[in-house]
Amino acid sequence: MRATLARLRIAGFKSFAETTVVEVLPGLTGIVGPNGCGKSNVVEALRWAMGETSARSMRGGEMEDVIFAGTATRPGRNLAEVTLYLEEAAGLAPPPHAEAEDLEISRKIARGEGSSFRVNGREVRARDVQTMFADIGSGARASAMVSQGKVAAMIGAKPEERRQVLEEAAGISGLRARRHEAELKLRQAESNLTRAEDLLGQLDVQRGSLQRQARQANRYRNLSGLVRAAEAEWLSLLRARAGAALTVARAAFDAAAATTRRAEAEAEAAAIRSFEAEKALAPGPTGLREAEARTRTALERRRVESEGLEAEERRARDALEAAAARLAQIERDLAHAQGVEADAAAAERRLAAEQAGLDAATASLPARLEAAEAALQEAAEAARTAERAANLATEEAAALAARVNAAGAELEAAGQRARRLGGQRTALAAEHEAALATRVAPERLTAAAAATAAAEQDFTAARAALAEAEAARAAAQDAHAAARREASGAEAEAGRA
Repeated sequence: MRATLARLRIAGFKSFAETTVVEVLPGLTGIVGPNGCGKSNVVEALRWAMGETSARSMRGGEMEDVIFAGTATRPGRNLAEVTLYLEEAAGLAPPPHAEAEDLEISRKIARGEGSSFRVNGREVRARDVQTMFADIGSGARASAMVSQGKVAAMIGAKPEERRQVLEEAAGISGLRARRHEAELKLRQAESNLTRAEDLLGQLDVQRGSLQRQARQANRYRNLSGLVRAAEAEWLSLLRARAGAALTVARAAFDAAAATTRRAEAEAEAAAIRSFEAEKALAPGPTGLREAEARTRTALERRRVESEGLEAEERRARDALEAAAARLAQIERDLAHAQGVEADAAAAERRLAAEQAGLDAATASLPARLEAAEAALQEAAEAARTAERAANLATEEAAALAARVNAAGAELEAAGQRARRLGGQRTALAAEHEAALATRVAPERLTAAAAATAAAEQDFTAARAALAEAEAARAAAQDAHAAARREASGAEAEAGRA
């Protein structure tokens, strides 16, 4: 996998107040100029767009210091943007730009808002950009960025640092970054599974509690139904009894009222008869006294009957009032019973809804657990696949590096041999010329010719060895590129999983 940087667009970055485009032409491109003209800022803009996160490495106190701060004659800016244009970059960018041949990678920063990355106009993560450049052996801190004093530092570097540089040159750093990301995803999946198991345990406890509550609610509902039925039957009996008592009391009251009216009528008739009798019996005192006595007796009897009727009427009225009060109490009890029944019905509906929610949660638990286990297995398989691909790519890269080193050694040896044979040929040619000049013996001429032929054969063999070494080096580079493509494909499959 390879890509070519075509041009660099800088706007508002450090000393570049206006938009500046730096064309990177095929071959060797150099940037020259006096001190302070911004040569280092071009390289820093390139590193910044590749994902540099350290403000100190950008020669600033904080990342916002890369924005043009202004001069005595020009105000500062609030925005800085650097855009890289890559060609022949198919398969380099993350989806959905994986098949794009040309990539436009930009990084923008605004004061107080932070920076953002975009690939072909679509916002991506900084890690995606860093991994993308690591796949091609480049990046903000790659070994390809050779600054002042870095060669001397490389000579005196520790073996671990040299190994890191070799891994970056072999393209393994991108695989390590992808492996680290896969391990992070695996740990996150394991954490999610642990949380899912904890949640499952909590839901089991809640399910047990809700099941007990549901059983109690069912028992309460059944008992409440029996109680409501008994209360309704009892209230209906009380109401029937009260109605019958009220009917009897009303009938007694009506009978007492009728008796009272009859007694009053009879008393009035007796008084009339007594008055008429007194008028008729006025001449005889004895008859008058007897009539008066009879009349008084009749009046006393009627008075006693009237008092009895009044007492019976009072009793009937008291019974009627008691029956009315009892009927009102029964109606209040009935209303209270209806309210209790409504509350019980509402509680029953609420318990039914809670039971339905519990049933739904219980039904979804196996599916959620299976999904979590499947996600964990997929993440583990993706991590194992990425690890195998990374190990295989590491081994292949190490083998290819060894082959490249061996080919380089053979190439150097062949070059030295060719130079040595060239020197021998020159010496033999000089001797031949000297022999011709001095007309040496024919046998010496024959020996010199043979030596010259042998030197030419050795030179031809050295050229063949050099060509073979170049072919081996090209084959090693092709195999290295194929291994990196396979590793990238494995990482992409792991990322999709």
